[in-house]
Amino acid sequence: MKQIQGELSNWYQVHKRDLPWRETKNPYFIWLSEIILQQTRVEQGMSYYYTFIHAFPTVFDLAQTDEQVVLNLWQGLGYYSRARNLHRTAKQIVEEFDGNFPDSYEGLLKLKGIGPYTAAAIASFAFDLPHAVLDGNVFRVLSRLYNWSVPINSTQGKKDFEKFSNELLDKENPGLYNQAMMEFGALHCKPTQPLCDECPLSIYCGAFNEKTSGALPVKLKKQGVRKRYFVFELIQPKQGWILLEKRNEKDIWQHLYQFPLKEFTSQEEKDLYLAQKNSAFQSKEYKHILSHQHLFCSFIAVNPSGNDEGELVKLTDLDQYPIPRAIDRFLEDYGHDIFRS
Repeated sequence: MKQIQGELSNWYQVHKRDLPWRETKNPYFIWLSEIILQQTRVEQGMSYYYTFIHAFPTVFDLAQTDEQVVLNLWQGLGYYSRARNLHRTAKQIVEEFDGNFPDSYEGLLKLKGIGPYTAAAIASFAFDLPHAVLDGNVFRVLSRLYNWSVPINSTQGKKDFEKFSNELLDKENPGLYNQAMMEFGALHCKPTQPLCDECPLSIYCGAFNEKTSGALPVKLKKQGVRKRYFVFELIQPKQGWILLEKRNEKDIWQHLYQFPLKEFTSQEEKDLYLAQKNSAFQSKEYKHILSHQHLFCSFIAVNPSGNDEGELVKLTDLDQYPIPRAIDRFLEDYGHDIFRS
């Protein structure tokens, strides 16, 4: 174990990326970075990290702001439940813990939106506590080191890899070890074309010796993808104004704003509706891919009916409302030229 820990540490000191959240022990900044980087590439998340620490330099600032401000700043990152949980957790830390993060793994797990991975990351990075992190990169490294083909997202797999990760953990330098393991998976033991021939861990690696790296890790198949067909209607009851509606149901884009929406069960049903409307304006179709859903979105101009529901918003204020990335892409392509201003 000590040899692997030493090799990882040496590799990390040479190859690690210069990332701002690695230069702090502040649990608030570390927590922000971990939530932002969930399901987000480091290159994309970096600018959001700087935006958030500038807008909310303390957890008190984040807790006291309006959720809509948080969603606005989050726009483009997707998975908006992360932003809502971020805001709720900030409030919890202020209200229940006087703005101080719990300094134990068990205490961190009591915070809303913080699971075992994030709790272990904050505990080790901020407080040097001996808890191993398990993210996608670590699962991959461990599965290859142990040449272990049990699916990493199965119940048994999760138990096995938790055991493996804690066996390998350098309990004297847990933060450094966890960072090194994650970085090694991201840059060296990559999903495809891992750098096996120049790997400092090759002599310890079961997958290298058995030539099975390309087959690991093993995952259970994901649930089927749901297809949804959207038509967003651009309704302007008067010049310079447009209708928006807020999504409050427990579905994608909760608490974000959108143009009034019609949803259909098939492409044929959607196409028939578009043909019947015969709108003066119809956008191209946008395909928006979420983890388990594919959205097919079109935008059309619709004449006011007199009983349209929604919030009447000035066109000049449109950018103040948090909107889904699918609508943002449409506005990037067409701008405000399509509206009566």
